[in-house]
Amino acid sequence: MAIVQTIDFFPPVVNDAFLYGQIAAANALSDIYAMGGTPKTALNLVGYPDDKDPEMTWLFDIIRGGEERCRTAGAVILGGHTVRDSEIKFGYAVTGIVHPKRFLSNASARPGDKLVLTKALGTGFITTAHKAGDCPDEVLKTACASMIQLNDIGKEAMFEAEAHSATDITGFGLAGHSYEMAQGSRVTLSIELARLPLLPGAEKLAHKPYLTRASATNAAYVQPFLRLEGKVDPLRLEFFYDAQTSGGLLISVPSANADALVENLRKRGATYSCIIGEVLAQQDAALLVK
Repeated sequence: MAIVQTIDFFPPVVNDAFLYGQIAAANALSDIYAMGGTPKTALNLVGYPDDKDPEMTWLFDIIRGGEERCRTAGAVILGGHTVRDSEIKFGYAVTGIVHPKRFLSNASARPGDKLVLTKALGTGFITTAHKAGDCPDEVLKTACASMIQLNDIGKEAMFEAEAHSATDITGFGLAGHSYEMAQGSRVTLSIELARLPLLPGAEKLAHKPYLTRASATNAAYVQPFLRLEGKVDPLRLEFFYDAQTSGGLLISVPSANADALVENLRKRGATYSCIIGEVLAQQDAALLVK
């Protein structure tokens, strides 16, 4: 038995307190699943402006939402820590367990593997538009359903497919987390933008003023290690950089098992799962984007 641990918290991405708690919990639990682990315990992390809400009604609903997701994941909330803050912040420190021989890192992708992504992209654009009051309700609803979906779906399926490596896609976007996998594994990841799964309605929001600051920093972060090939669709490139909240898993899996993995994921409820690229022997660029 080995222990895996992670921590994550952030300000609200939606106006509904209960839903925000659910999203924050699913996001925090995600790293445990990416490592092949099973979450066991969690600690609340809270920053709260009690001067704006002395009765702490929002906080009650936030914690209730987070508890629902943790309970669904089979994790027990042991307690936590709260501080006064000018802005609400919420998340968890999560502890999980994993068999040492089943542990997956983001630094073990192998040349010849296929890359499978388990959730659609675009939560950054959608939540930013939502904050501005410019996001259609149905678009937000679909994004929220994706954000609260636990990545245990991906964990179970990737073990059955004998995956070599995995990482969850969150604040650094697909670009940043792909780069970390390429760098850690000493390989090059080739990604086809046309294959990227996008949340319905997100394409209409992938422009200013809904491009987050993180999109720019993610682009700047990977730019020295990125090579664009052919005529690249600038709109889809924005999705490559878009910071995700509670995004899916990026899984490096033997090529022969990739189609079966996608089929398994979709049967389990990860309906946007698809192959988005492949792992190559290390080249002069860590990322090749077509």
